[in-house]
Amino acid sequence: MFTGLIESIGEVSKVTPTASGFRCRIETELARDLHPGESVSVNGVCLTAADRDGEGMSADIGPETARVTTLGSLEPGRQVNLERSMRADGRFGGHFVQGHVDGTGVVDAIRDDGESRWLQVSLTPALAPFLIPKGSIAVDGVSLTVARLEESSFEVMIIPFTWTHTTLSSLRAGDRVNLECDMVGKYVARSLALARSGLHT
Repeated sequence: MFTGLIESIGEVSKVTPTASGFRCRIETELARDLHPGESVSVNGVCLTAADRDGEGMSADIGPETARVTTLGSLEPGRQVNLERSMRADGRFGGHFVQGHVDGTGVVDAIRDDGESRWLQVSLTPALAPFLIPKGSIAVDGVSLTVARLEESSFEVMIIPFTWTHTTLSSLRAGDRVNLECDMVGKYVARSLALARSGLHT
């Protein structure tokens, strides 16, 4: 479980094909505090630290993860948002983020508003039922609030701190981003769908 509050920006240094996908090496200061087997959110995707040293960590990415997230297009030099899994005795901020990406969206536009930025992202119809105005959404692992919602897109406002401490500042129109909708909203939508079908009362 994660919070969507990014701890550090890492940099992909190596991508190596394997028999079941590929292994990605990420240079990050967080590696010093990791142990093999721990969960790490990489651009919003929950991965397992396969090994680590004082300068970085490696994680395996399977075919399905590569297909349904943006991690399939990782290349050396690419920066990624990183967050370690939430501690049970730690303070909680952001919102509940599982690291299970629901799909990808496409950046439509980025515009300035004083020192903040508006980020507009288009999404598939399958994800639309899980978004509500003022609800939570994770974009590349960053916990954000849906400020404006249209039929096939949404907008979030990025404050200066988030803009400078995540990879969101490197996004350009046309880029794909990982999206994870609010977990509570997904359970509610599922329950209502079952109730309408008569399978759940």
